[in-house]
Amino acid sequence: MDASLRAGRARRAVPPLTVAVATAVALSGCSGTGPAAAPKASTATSASSAAPQHSGSGGANTLQSDYQRVIKDVLPSVVQIDASNSLGSGVVYDGQGHIVTNAHVVGNERTFKVSTSGSGAAITARLVSSYPEQDLAVIKLDSVPSGLKAARFGDSAKVEMGQIVLAMGSPLGLSSSVTQGIVSATGRTVSEGSAGGGTGATIANMVQTSAAINPGNSGGALVNLDDEVIGIPTLAATDPDMGGSAAPGIGFAIPASMVRTVADQIIKSGKVTDSGRAALGITGRTVVDAGYQPAGVAVVQAPANGAAARAGLRPGDIITRLGDTDIASITALTEALAADKPGQKVQVTYVRDGAKKTAEVTLGEI
Repeated sequence: MDASLRAGRARRAVPPLTVAVATAVALSGCSGTGPAAAPKASTATSASSAAPQHSGSGGANTLQSDYQRVIKDVLPSVVQIDASNSLGSGVVYDGQGHIVTNAHVVGNERTFKVSTSGSGAAITARLVSSYPEQDLAVIKLDSVPSGLKAARFGDSAKVEMGQIVLAMGSPLGLSSSVTQGIVSATGRTVSEGSAGGGTGATIANMVQTSAAINPGNSGGALVNLDDEVIGIPTLAATDPDMGGSAAPGIGFAIPASMVRTVADQIIKSGKVTDSGRAALGITGRTVVDAGYQPAGVAVVQAPANGAAARAGLRPGDIITRLGDTDIASITALTEALAADKPGQKVQVTYVRDGAKKTAEVTLGEI
């Protein structure tokens, strides 16, 4: 089954963002109507057995009360972000008016109108910095309304398969909307396409959820029953066999730990200073074999100070394997690197002048 993903910002008069998933499932993003690239949900999934039962789940009435309590507590921290040609969501990060959202929601714009819960008129916000490599961005309100409430972010390490979650945002411009589902899996690696407004990011350790993620949900909140934001909804699935229509119950959220890492650096330094993302240090392109099938990544450029060049790779080499992972395309290489860390040593297999060679590469940082 072929999978594609669509990023979730609501774009006015623009087709939805698409993304492809490695598990061969079509996925689409959670911004409004912008086209999304096809990401690949990599094979790396960590799924714990069953989530511990929440203390308030003793019956239907109690569970309903839990939902209502969580919504009352967290929804005021979820905002609607209106750019000139797109619509998305965001989460209040602190009392100073910083709001975290997706990079594909802000796009190339620098000023926005933000509608907070119960605030009435929209407030102008300005871009602090965007980090497309992780599809995250931080904007800041020009004026902080009284009673602005920051959301509480949870511990990604405690997110488990089967936990009940609520997705909050502004799908299709319907502000302060909530959908419900469970954590379907953890540890997904997903590649977001760059078509139609996507960032082209490959994001590791994403949370998969069955909660409905619709255009406009991008940048909102995926919340557990302990009133904690455990992720930022970013991508939803589409089914290519059904004309690209929604594939219910397959959505992805950037984990809270990565959100905090990126947002804290942006707020402190105005940019991401320590990405934690591994880099091979090349510019490459996918090569195809005689049957027009992807057959590796050709090194187009290998700067002298890059990780690959220091290990002896040079332009013209064709990379076919990274560690234990076969590499047939740029997407496959990006996804393999997403699971690694800067400074890590990996064996790279490549072909030069028809001969297979290997090199030990100490990975750099994006």
